[in-house]
Amino acid sequence: MKYFFLAMLMAFSSLSTASYAQKKKKDKKKKGKTEKVELLQMRNEVDSLSYALGVNIGANLAEQKIDSFNFDLFAEAFKAAYLKDSLRLPSAEADMFLQAYFMEKSPDQNQTQNTESMNQNTAEGKKFLSENRKKEGVTETSSGLQYEVLKEGTGAQPGATDQVTVHYEGRLLSGKKFDSSYDRGQPATFGLNQVIPGWTEGVQLMKEGSKYRFYIPPGLAYGSRGAGESIPPNSTLIFDVELIKVGN
Repeated sequence: MKYFFLAMLMAFSSLSTASYAQKKKKDKKKKGKTEKVELLQMRNEVDSLSYALGVNIGANLAEQKIDSFNFDLFAEAFKAAYLKDSLRLPSAEADMFLQAYFMEKSPDQNQTQNTESMNQNTAEGKKFLSENRKKEGVTETSSGLQYEVLKEGTGAQPGATDQVTVHYEGRLLSGKKFDSSYDRGQPATFGLNQVIPGWTEGVQLMKEGSKYRFYIPPGLAYGSRGAGESIPPNSTLIFDVELIKVGN
């Protein structure tokens, strides 16, 4: 999942590079000349590579015909991700958003099949949550979020806009794992106002050192949109979350 957008960029990069080369060749023939193409001279190979990557990524994004684009945020996120600094939006959340965004733009989606899948996921989720709330140790909030305390901590407790550092693992009701910071070997850091509502509400219940299991209905997760191929529309999600730290 984490390589989805990079793979997409690389694919379009290949196409745009080939297209550019063909265009230059045609332009030369039109002029009737065999003039040598002069390349922009950079100070070193690193500068040349950096500029070339910028050209390719910029050209590829332009081809996507995205309605609006914030260049400052793009540059900030690009630099932070490359240097492995703190991100405003966790990489996993970013991947899910991008998959969902470009799938929504795809004209090839089968609406009938999607509707049937959504209805089935809704029914399965309601049945699961109805039975799960009866289990010992499971608590349900007024929003419909269910949680189970696996380990209670004694540290600080976050607010709705606080930054937190967590380890987590997410699964579908089928048991299929769709994301895990444990697998990446690195906890995630983000603001609680930057994630799905089920996380915003649930993590506020925790204290540093706690580990909870959250059962999140679709209305508090990704709803009818889903998140790419990993999280189908109207999916009820299960997250194990370990709160490591509150604040920067």
